[in-house]
Amino acid sequence: MYLPAAIGTLFIGLPLVATAAKVDWPHFWALISSDASATALLLSLKTAAASTALCVLLGVPMALVLARSRLRPVRILRPMILLPLVLPPVVGGIALLYAFGRLGLIGRYLEAAGISVAFSTTAVVLAQTFVSLPFLVISLEGAARSSGGDYEVVASTLGARPTAVWWRVTLPLLLPGLVSGAVLAFARALGEFGATLTFAGSLQGVTRTLPLEIYLRRVDDPDAAVALSLLLVAVAALVVLGLGARSLTGTDAR
Repeated sequence: MYLPAAIGTLFIGLPLVATAAKVDWPHFWALISSDASATALLLSLKTAAASTALCVLLGVPMALVLARSRLRPVRILRPMILLPLVLPPVVGGIALLYAFGRLGLIGRYLEAAGISVAFSTTAVVLAQTFVSLPFLVISLEGAARSSGGDYEVVASTLGARPTAVWWRVTLPLLLPGLVSGAVLAFARALGEFGATLTFAGSLQGVTRTLPLEIYLRRVDDPDAAVALSLLLVAVAALVVLGLGARSLTGTDAR
């Protein structure tokens, strides 16, 4: 087992090492500290945080319904909810455009009300949420299935109100899965490219996130593109390893 495991590790690690070796280290700070790069990074962090909050708001009820409900329609809808996991991001962007765009299914009514969604920062958040939400749902659904509902039933029979059951029983049981799901959703949102470009465009300071900035720089300034790529890898690694390593690996603080 060690040989294929080592090959898999090498397959993942080698491109990252090659990227680091390609960086112009003497000018690294100058390459990543331009106004356009800093604006793109800040926008990526803000939109990824907003989309993660939206994923938590929508994903927690979705995961609990999927884990606890026995209704047939819920089981039928589950593949649709998880579809963005395998859907090409650019297809997701087109779908969002036809739903929330100026002439979209819902967007035409929003436009009539003076609300424009497509090619705005809101569009970036929606695109990131669309591709990230299934990561949180599937992670939290697994945690909900593992914990079961016995403790909640016992708490209810002892007279606890639903809000007390949620805060004192359900949430503590689901917290590791919620943290790992939120970390995965944030990391996925941070690196989102296809749906963002298709649905939100690339307007500097408005919709041009760091992945889009990297894509544009690779033509006219390859050194900056490589440096920014490494920066994005470092930020994503910091989020996943620094904030969510314990939950993702299932380790216990004790």
